[in-house]
Amino acid sequence: MNNEKEEPGVQNHMKMGSAVEIDRNAFPYEDIVNLPHPVSPYHVPMPLLQRAAQFAPFAALTGYDEAIEETGRKTDDRVTLSESEIAILNRKLQMLEQILDRRPEVTITYFVPDLRKKGGSYHTVSGSLEKIDAQHQRIVMRSGEVISMGQLIGIEGDIPWNGFA
Repeated sequence: MNNEKEEPGVQNHMKMGSAVEIDRNAFPYEDIVNLPHPVSPYHVPMPLLQRAAQFAPFAALTGYDEAIEETGRKTDDRVTLSESEIAILNRKLQMLEQILDRRPEVTITYFVPDLRKKGGSYHTVSGSLEKIDAQHQRIVMRSGEVISMGQLIGIEGDIPWNGFA
């Protein structure tokens, strides 16, 4: 019986000189695994932050994520008002113009077209009315908000509408 100590990964105990033949499939890096980590005498080690950055993901298609997000962004279709609804809005604007000196409190709903795609969104603003500019077709709120009359959808408030709602 052989008194030699068996090492893991050794298939044949055939000695070639002083080396032992090792099964490289079982332990492919056994010959270097316990060696000390090499340190270059010529190069300063790279800071950890830069080492991490070289493995960071990158955007292969620049702008692709933004394009997907833009495509998924929802917009509303603009409601087309009937002639009677437009007539009611015009009447409300005329009545508001008559009591403008009282700075009436109103809630205005209007459509804001999207600059990048078809459709837009509806906005509602509440506050004191500052000015109705018929020449430039806009309404100015005391807060400074300017609303195009062409985008009006509705006007509400505690104002006597004389039968109009």
